[in-house]
Order: sequence, then structure tokens, then C-alpha cells
Amino acid sequence: MLKKGVILINTSRGGLIDTNALISGLHSGIIGGCGLDVYENEGEYFFQDYSSKSIKDERLVAMLGNNRIVMTAHQAFFTKEAIGKIVSTTVENFNNFASGLRGSDLPNSVC
Repeated sequence: MLKKGVILINTSRGGLIDTNALISGLHSGIIGGCGLDVYENEGEYFFQDYSSKSIKDERLVAMLGNNRIVMTAHQAFFTKEAIGKIVSTTVENFNNFASGLRGSDLPNSVC
């Protein structure tokens, strides 16, 4: 049970939030406001130019038009530390591949 008027912040994973429940909670007043850096279906929309296109995702349109929601285009990863880790992992992956490692022998393999 949430305290009425709770403020919800999600900068982790979009799928952690039930978007329909979020919208319902905002309409009922259970959720007083929300800050989102992620959205479960963001891949199609974020980092794309939609200035001359219509957004077909009704839930995203509802959230973008709600004055109690602040949304950013998944910027939380864009820190000095995160970018440094991305770069070092990429270099490590390249070096491991160049040394002959393949598939599950690669330390950062996700397959």
C-alpha cells in the first residue's frame, strides 16, 4: 500500500513500473508525481526525432502530457563513471576477441 501522494522515481529499468498502474495511480491521486528516466517501450521513441511524426504509444502520450510526470530520455547512464565503464568493457572485449577468445570464453559474453 502506498501513502497517498507518493512521488515515484525510476532511473533503473522501464519494465519495473507497471505503466497502466502508474497512470491510474496518478489519476486517482495515490501517486502525486513521477520522475522517469526510463520507459519500458522507450527503444522505438527515445533518441529519435519525432518532431514531425505522431507517437502511436497511447501510454507514452498520456505520460508526456501529464504535468505531474517529468520524463528524460534515458540520461541516467550518461555519467563519467558509466561511460568510463562502457569504454573499458568495450576495449576489454575487443582485446579478448583479438587474442582469439570466442563465444562463452569471452568474459563479458551474454550469449
